[in-house]
Amino acid sequence: MSKAKPATRPTVPHFSSGPCAKRPGWTPESLKDAALGRSHRAKIGKAKLKLAIDLTREVLGVPADYRIGIVPASDTGAVEMALWSLLGPRPVTAIAWESFGDGWVTDIVKQLKLKDVTKLTAGYGDLPDLSKVDQASDVVFTWNGTTSGVRVPNADWIKADRDGLTICDATSAAFAQPLDWSKLDVVTFSWQKALGGEAAHGMLILSPRAVARLESYTPPWPLPKIFRMTKGGKLIEGIFVGETINTPSMLCVEDYLDALNWAKSVGGLKALIGRADANTKVLAEWVAKTPWAEFLAKDPAIRSNTSVCLKVVDPAITALSDDGQAAFAKALVAAVEKEGAGYDLGHYRDAPAGLRIWCGATVEAKDVEILTQWLDWAFAEAKAALAKAA
Repeated sequence: MSKAKPATRPTVPHFSSGPCAKRPGWTPESLKDAALGRSHRAKIGKAKLKLAIDLTREVLGVPADYRIGIVPASDTGAVEMALWSLLGPRPVTAIAWESFGDGWVTDIVKQLKLKDVTKLTAGYGDLPDLSKVDQASDVVFTWNGTTSGVRVPNADWIKADRDGLTICDATSAAFAQPLDWSKLDVVTFSWQKALGGEAAHGMLILSPRAVARLESYTPPWPLPKIFRMTKGGKLIEGIFVGETINTPSMLCVEDYLDALNWAKSVGGLKALIGRADANTKVLAEWVAKTPWAEFLAKDPAIRSNTSVCLKVVDPAITALSDDGQAAFAKALVAAVEKEGAGYDLGHYRDAPAGLRIWCGATVEAKDVEILTQWLDWAFAEAKAALAKAA
C-alpha cells in the first residue's frame, strides 16, 4: 500500500558518513579569508595552521602535554603513521568489529608482518570482549565503528597503569563523543567527519608516552618521508606547531578553522555531543515505533551517535537472499535521493544491507525527523515495487 509523500524536505538533506554535512549556515563566503596563493610556510600560512592546532586542543580538551599535528592523507594517513612508526617492540592487540578496524588488522599482520599479534574481533553490531585485552601489549582500535554503528561505551577497559600504548582511530568519534585522554596515547581523526570539514587532511595526537616511544625506538623497516616524525632520535617538533610534512590546502585549512569557530560558538564539545545525541534520539524514537527498521547494534550502550546503522527487519525483506536484501536497501535509498530528501544513506559496501545515517553535530534534529517520514514513504514504495515484480 502506497503512502502519501511527506509535505516537506530536510533543509539540508546531507546525511553522508564522510565527507559529512557542513555546519549549519555554511556558505562559500565563509572561506573569504583563506590564504590562497600564499605559501603555507609564510607567516600567514604558519599562523593559520598553528591556530587550527590550538583550536583543536581547545575544543576537544586535549591535555597541554599532548602533541597535535596536521598530517597527510586524512585519518588513514594519521593511523598509518602511528602503526608504522610505533609498533614492533611489544606484542600487539588489534581490535576490530567493522571494516576500518579490520583494515588496521590487515596492515599489522600482512604489511608490517608482526608475529606477536592477538586479534579480538566481533561481527557487525557487536563488540569483542574488551576484558581480554592484554594491557602489556600495544592496543589498536577504533573508538567508533563508522561502518557498523558500534562504539566503545567508554575507556574503562584500558588501565591507567598499562605498559603498552593505545592507538585509537577516533575519526567518527572526535567532536561527538567524549574521549578519555588519560587512556589514549595516539588519537587520529580527519576534518571531513564530525565537523564537516574538507577531505585529505588528518590529525595525529600523541601523548608523552607515545613521544617517548618515538624517541627510543627505531622500526626495522624503511619509513617513507611522510611517515617520519623523528630526526636524530628526537621528535620533529615543527610538525606539531603547524610545519606540515607536505603542502596542505589553505582553502581546507580555512574551512576547518570556520568549523572549529562554529563549534566554539554553539558551546564547545559538550554542545557538540548534545547535538549528536539529540539527532540520534530522533532516530531511536522513530525506530521504536517502526516495525520494519531496527538498529544494527542491539545494545543501546554501544550504539554510535554519529554513523547510525539500521537494518530492515520486515519479514518479506529478510526472507530474501543477501543480494536481494541489498537490492531492496539500494532501492529504498534511491527513492529518497531521487526526491532530494536525503543523500548518501546507503550501508557501507562491506556492511550488512540497510541504512547508514550520519547524526553528527553539523546535522539538525528537525532534518532527521523529516528524513524519517521520507524513509517510511520510500519503504512502502520499494516494498510495493517488490510485490509487483513478484
